[in-house]
Amino acid sequence: MFKRRRPLKKTILIMITVIFFVALCSMDMQIRKTLYEMAEVRAVQMATEAINNAVRAKVAEEGMLYEDLIIVHKDSAGKIVLMQADTAIINKIASDTTIAVQSAILRLGEESLYIPFGQITGLYLLANLGPKIRVEIVPVGTVRVNVDDRFEQSGINQTRHSIYLVFDTDIRVVVPLKSGRASVVTQVPVAESIIVGDVPSTFVSLTDGFIEKSINK
Repeated sequence: MFKRRRPLKKTILIMITVIFFVALCSMDMQIRKTLYEMAEVRAVQMATEAINNAVRAKVAEEGMLYEDLIIVHKDSAGKIVLMQADTAIINKIASDTTIAVQSAILRLGEESLYIPFGQITGLYLLANLGPKIRVEIVPVGTVRVNVDDRFEQSGINQTRHSIYLVFDTDIRVVVPLKSGRASVVTQVPVAESIIVGDVPSTFVSLTDGFIEKSINK
């Protein structure tokens, strides 16, 4: 009787060990996934903020005005008949601004982001507890910029014309035992003006395609 129970206890012990190991692996994978998702969100936020700050600083430095980018043609009655983009100036501004954005993204790679382990629980009381896990942000590939614009109604017989730089780049987010690539896309306004009266039916496009700059350390 005693000899029959011994194999049964051994089997139960093996089953408990296997279940515990599977549960532990599942928990570990879930923690890694949660940690990576949190790190990715924080990294993209930091990269977006860095891009916005770099563009705003460059725009302020250049003293950029709407009149420098868009040439407005009027008829003898003062009515706007044609709006034409100065593509040479716009492309130069886009290129110069992209260089500033490159530098801002590269500086992110020199900084370290730390997430307290307690934040993984999702509980406010534990958010700042536990060891801090280091997150690395590594610039990847190129910074691409496109120029976009938008016409919006801004009152009676008034239209706001806004010009944007749209940046698109990738970063690699690295946490312990896991890494992945995240896309950062942000749109930054650089100039705008209020058009009084009808918007002309003829508007020469700002630019075609993307300007690309490689990220080099």
